[in-house]
Amino acid sequence: MVQITLEEAATRLPELIREANAGEEVVLTENNLPVAKLVTLPLEEPKPRARRGSMKGSILYMAPDFDDTPEGFEDYV
Repeated sequence: MVQITLEEAATRLPELIREANAGEEVVLTENNLPVAKLVTLPLEEPKPRARRGSMKGSILYMAPDFDDTPEGFEDYV
């Protein structure tokens, strides 16, 4: 674990990021108190794109009056 002051971290940020990427834990301190920790983020795998027609057949039931105009809405149609 590497502890470094905020002032020194500002001048050595690229180096500290490389250390964090290598698995080293980097703790930033101010007045000898830890205030932040530099860690790497896990890489996110891209989500697969939905394909056209991929939901075909997924509707199991549709009410017989699905297309009917609801009562009281006749003036809006």
